[in-house]
Amino acid sequence: MSKLVLETNFPDLKLAGRGKVRDIYDLGDKLLIVTTDRISAFDVIMNEGIPDKGFVLTQISAFWFRQMEDIIPNHIISTDLAEFPAECQKYADILEGRSMLVKKAKPLPVECIVRGYLSGSGWKDYKTTGAVCGIKLPAGLVESDRLPEPIFTPSTKADLGEHDLNISFEQTVALVGEEIAGKIRDITIAIYKKARDIAATKGIIIADTKFEYGLFDGELIIIDECMTPDSSRFWPKDGYQPGGPQPSFDKQFLRDYLETLDWNKTAPAPPLPEEIVRKTGEKYMEALVRLTGKGK
Repeated sequence: MSKLVLETNFPDLKLAGRGKVRDIYDLGDKLLIVTTDRISAFDVIMNEGIPDKGFVLTQISAFWFRQMEDIIPNHIISTDLAEFPAECQKYADILEGRSMLVKKAKPLPVECIVRGYLSGSGWKDYKTTGAVCGIKLPAGLVESDRLPEPIFTPSTKADLGEHDLNISFEQTVALVGEEIAGKIRDITIAIYKKARDIAATKGIIIADTKFEYGLFDGELIIIDECMTPDSSRFWPKDGYQPGGPQPSFDKQFLRDYLETLDWNKTAPAPPLPEEIVRKTGEKYMEALVRLTGKGK
């Protein structure tokens, strides 16, 4: 297990921003994205980090980005530290395995969510309305059922600490224009279907996931992360049983623990027991090993 990285501070590099998990540095014509071991739930960053989480997310993202190059280009320039600029090299011990040199794209103001199974907020929505984000579904579905076809349910991209809001396809068109809205919907579903089939051969069901896109030199590319346990629901294929929640290799384990607490889901975060931290880390690492055949 490597040293826990909760925050990076590189005095020689220009910090462009910190997200819930990633620290982003501006290198002029490109960006350095460093994935820390921070973990958030219900849009609140926990005080404790998850060992090797930044490594796992970076390696899984790189794996999927490569798999999807026939569908859409991505933002990666390199994940090989030897190819990073000279000013990054003195921070090699922190950057190794958890960082990406990427193109400086202009992000679209939309989170592109695709759901292949009925779970989470989608299940809650369906129970009340018979639809998910306004998309009518067949009657009689149960929790964790596979949907007849994957559905595109975009949301806004909220500021840190705020909640994303589900939006309709028409609202997506209003934000990014008809052509791009159509493209990101079709690409999102195409990526999901390809990934779902690949993951199934490795014993994983991808129930849902979300993507971000940006424009680089006028071209639409996929950015940020790609089908990690932070941005997806991963379920073990063996033992899959619709009719209730499923075991998972993702953040759901942590959310389920937090739901047992008397906590109002706003900062400050409650302390996490050592066992919850350890088990969460093990689930993330198992997802990496299953998908790529390589751990750490």
